[in-house]
Amino acid sequence: MNRYLQLFRIGNCIMGAFGVVLGVLIAVGRDIVDYPVELVLGCITVIFFIMGGNSLNDYLDRDLDKLAHPERPLPSGKIKPQAAKNISIATFIIACAVSVFLGLVPFIITIVAAAVMIAYELKTKKLGLIGNLSIAWLTSALFFLGGAITGHIEVTIPMGLMAFLATLGREIVKDVQDMNADFNRTTLPKQIGKRNASVISSILFVLAVILSFEPYLTGRFGLAYLVVVLVADAIFIYSAVVLHQNPKNGQKFAKYGMFVALIAFLLGGLL
Repeated sequence: MNRYLQLFRIGNCIMGAFGVVLGVLIAVGRDIVDYPVELVLGCITVIFFIMGGNSLNDYLDRDLDKLAHPERPLPSGKIKPQAAKNISIATFIIACAVSVFLGLVPFIITIVAAAVMIAYELKTKKLGLIGNLSIAWLTSALFFLGGAITGHIEVTIPMGLMAFLATLGREIVKDVQDMNADFNRTTLPKQIGKRNASVISSILFVLAVILSFEPYLTGRFGLAYLVVVLVADAIFIYSAVVLHQNPKNGQKFAKYGMFVALIAFLLGGLL
C-alpha cells in the first residue's frame, strides 16, 4: 500500500465520509440529490479531518509503534516524523477551511471536533472516561455534521445520540477487556471496578436501544427501519448481558449492533 494511504488509514476516511452521507440521508431522505455540493464538501471535510487525526496519532505514537506497529510508515522509515506532523497540521487546516463553505454550524462542529481530536491525541486518551467521551462525541459528530450541512441538524440528533451512547458503552467495555494491559491509562474500570464499569456499559446500550424507537414513533421512518433496528437492538441487548462474563464478546457484538443500526438508518432514509 502507498505510504501516505497507509498513514491516512484510507479505509477509516471512507467510513467517515459514509457517516456524513448517512447523516444527510437521515436529515433529508431521498432529497439528498438536492444537496450535491454540500455533500461533496462535507465528505472532503471529514476525509481531511481523519487524515489529520491519523497523521497526528502516528507522529505522537512513533516510538511506541516501533514495537506495536513496526510496519507503519513512521517506524518503518517510509515517512519522516516532521513530514507526518506537517501533514497533520495542513490537513486539519484544510478540513476547517472547507467547512467554512458549509455554513456556521458545520464550521463550529468541525472546529470543536478538531479541538477534541487534538486534545485526545495529546492528553485525554490516557484519562480513561474523558477519552471515551471524546471518541463517542467524534463518532456522533459525523451525523450531526451531515444534518447541519442540510440545515436540518435536529433530525439527526436521535441517531447522533444513539451513536454516542453505543460508542461510549463499547469504549468502556474495551477498557474492561484491556484493564490488565492499560498500565499507563487511568480508565473507568480501574477507578470504579470491572463490575461497576460493566453495569454502566449495559445501561448505555439499553439507553441506545430505547432511543432507537424515536424515528419510528415520530413517523419519520417506516416499517423497514423498525424491522432492521429491532435486530440491532437485540444485538445490543445481548451485548449488555454477555459483557459481564466476556467483555471481548460484549464489545465485539456491540460493534455488530452498530453496523446493523447503520443499515436500519440507511433504509429509513431511503424508504
